[in-house]
Amino acid sequence: MAETILPGRRGRDLRIIGLVVTVALVTGGGYLLDRWINGTDRPDLKAHVDAKRTEEIDLRFKQGVIMLHSKQYEHAMTAFHRVLQLAPNMPEAHVNMGFAMLGQKRFKEALDFFDGATELNRNQLNAYYGMAEAYEGLGDYRGALESMEAWLHRAKADDPFRRKGEAAVWEWRERLKKDIPPASGKK
Repeated sequence: MAETILPGRRGRDLRIIGLVVTVALVTGGGYLLDRWINGTDRPDLKAHVDAKRTEEIDLRFKQGVIMLHSKQYEHAMTAFHRVLQLAPNMPEAHVNMGFAMLGQKRFKEALDFFDGATELNRNQLNAYYGMAEAYEGLGDYRGALESMEAWLHRAKADDPFRRKGEAAVWEWRERLKKDIPPASGKK
């Protein structure tokens, strides 16, 4: 008995086979390329890739700092975003991204970056200062006060931002005194 092939069906079958072969070749080629680059037989290439990665992190970080100081916050955010792609556990990049977010008045996002920096390094002091500014921007003066007090407790006596931090603490304490209603029955 002769098998009947419907018109157009054979072409569709060949396309499916071609697709499967293409996916297999791309996957296999990617695996082989990965083994070639990251394999133990090419330590010189891996060292070169690591060095280039470190160079890019350093370059992008410096660019971000320059943009941050120039108040070009969008460009700073772009640079720090790339640093965080390459080095997600770099607390300094989290802090600087937070300050770029503050410049954009994106206080909640800034707070998230400052918090991330303190999770990576509890001694990342400028993160506490930035947290205080973010909390202030959100209208959370209790959070601002606590964050700035944490910074003041750890900051050096001759830190150039100390007086500004102390003034902010005084201001937030006064503001909180006015916002808190007196307890009933107390004299």
